[in-house]
Amino acid sequence: MKQFAAVLFAVLLLLPFMAGAQEAPEPQASPFTPAQGTTALPTPPPPPVIPFIDLTVRNPATGQEVAFSLQLLLLLTVLSLAPSIIILMTSFLRVSIVLDFIKRALSLQQVPPNQVILGISLFLTIFIMWPTFSTMYEKSLRPLAAGDVSVETAYREAEAPLRLFMYSQMRNRPENIRLFMAMRGLDRPDTLADVPTYVLIPAFILSELTVAFKIGILLFIPFIVIDMVVASALMSMGMIMLPPVMISMPFKLILFILVDGWGLLTDQLVRSFI
Repeated sequence: MKQFAAVLFAVLLLLPFMAGAQEAPEPQASPFTPAQGTTALPTPPPPPVIPFIDLTVRNPATGQEVAFSLQLLLLLTVLSLAPSIIILMTSFLRVSIVLDFIKRALSLQQVPPNQVILGISLFLTIFIMWPTFSTMYEKSLRPLAAGDVSVETAYREAEAPLRLFMYSQMRNRPENIRLFMAMRGLDRPDTLADVPTYVLIPAFILSELTVAFKIGILLFIPFIVIDMVVASALMSMGMIMLPPVMISMPFKLILFILVDGWGLLTDQLVRSFI
């Protein structure tokens, strides 16, 4: 009886531990654990995608590769020199100087602003130079982009229309060409082809400055007359302390608007290059 009581007491002591073991949830298999009997291999990461841009330019006729680095160097050189080319080798020089002269002749200080004057000069230059730019694009840039001509040929084709334009503006004033040819000790040229480009460019710049100043003098004459008349009237009335410019400027603007000054000025500027 005592032995049975000892066994029963031992069972009662172990009963809570046995119940806890039965109630404990079974461990769940991890979704990353491979099934029994199989071997899981780690999934390799996808290879990096490297974009590839083919910059090779080929001649469509011969299939020969054109040096892209040389083309890029030429393009960067042209872009860096573009402001100087536009300002000094086109009609921009004459147009901008004449527009600044008319602004000073009207005694205007801030109207129109210099940015507006330069913008007007730029678009008038594009209008005047459009035939030359079109010829340069058709004979030089387009064949070069297509790979039909070499870089040297494209340069020669782009240079020819610009040289012809500059020479056409100095056809009646060849003294500037003679001046620079003499300064370099070169022989007298018989044709345009005998004039180097480094001589033609400074001769064209001096010619454009001369023409622009001549036009500016002609623009100043009527407005100087108005200034003199107003100044004489003020002196006769004893108004010495009153600036004549303050009185004459409205009369200048009225005269300029009545004769359609902007239209006449633009028309004569464009015709001066034809």
